[in-house]
Amino acid sequence: MVIQVFYYLFFFRRLAAYTPPVKAQSQEYPVSVIICARDEAHNLAKYLPGILVQNYRTSHEIIVVNDNSKDESKYLLEEFKKSFKNLEIIPLTQEAKLIPGKKFPLSMGIKQAKYEVVLLTDADCIPSSEFWLQKMQEAYQPGIEIVLGYGAYHKQPGFLNKIIRFETFHSALQYFSYALAGIPYMGVGRNLSYKKALFFNNKGFSSINQIPGGDDDLFINKVATKTNTAIMIDPETYSFSAPKKTWKEWWRQKNRHYSAARFYKPKHKFLLGLYSLSHALLYPLLIVSLFYNWWLALSIYGVRLLLQAVIWYKSMRKLQEGDLWPMFLLFDLWMFVYYFLFVPALFKKPRQHWN
Repeated sequence: MVIQVFYYLFFFRRLAAYTPPVKAQSQEYPVSVIICARDEAHNLAKYLPGILVQNYRTSHEIIVVNDNSKDESKYLLEEFKKSFKNLEIIPLTQEAKLIPGKKFPLSMGIKQAKYEVVLLTDADCIPSSEFWLQKMQEAYQPGIEIVLGYGAYHKQPGFLNKIIRFETFHSALQYFSYALAGIPYMGVGRNLSYKKALFFNNKGFSSINQIPGGDDDLFINKVATKTNTAIMIDPETYSFSAPKKTWKEWWRQKNRHYSAARFYKPKHKFLLGLYSLSHALLYPLLIVSLFYNWWLALSIYGVRLLLQAVIWYKSMRKLQEGDLWPMFLLFDLWMFVYYFLFVPALFKKPRQHWN
């Protein structure tokens, strides 16, 4: 429990208390938005217009890498191109057999990007506003090469939706807070920006090409530093995705995501592992401690619970997930189950396809 108190005081309070820095001057950078899509015609028809109509006066382009799609994506993109001249289409017709995942199509998109600032999202994502592009690039200032955004999920009825959104919030609480503490370790490809030079100066995905996932979190884990990473949590910069509809689909998705975590840097694995272990053992150790010194155990647990309630409340409101807070104690108990469910994913062989 003491370890948990430390994490809340040293790390998580940073997001709860975060106030965006005031910029001395405003600057608009040319931006290349990159989307990789394989058999995503339905999603492109539904979500791509929200990206094409971004309100941004400075030069920008929307690059869609059509990765060996067998559906109607080609014809759909050609129709969009007639109306939106800043849409660039990169058709890929051959598989990169030795590079599993979407690293090859993403690399092709970055290589052909005209502009230094690249902004990544997925074909099944839609920005929360027409100012997504403008405000994401506002986080850049001298020395900043990476901007971490929030990739949220649509609010829908049902307990599974709340679990998915809570887990997404809890992950964001960690990677935003770690970044604010000067220890950035990941970002999400649904809403992520970095400099093109950073990508090529670090030889792109060459060191992780053999891993199917990791085009977002493992790359950021490799190149992010204390001084080159910023966060952007303005509600107008969120991206929204459709959550999974069944527990089975969500289970597969989370197993795929966690399979890349074992490739993080040792210091990140230690910090994340210690927090997860202390969280997973919290209630079993609390019960045992009650038999030895019940008042001390309840006192420390009470401090931790109060810190958690306040920090989660403020952080959830910042990330527009405030409706989850009344269930915070239930979610805390759920995490005990959650960690044990997904520990095996850390040791599984990653899936070889990205879509």
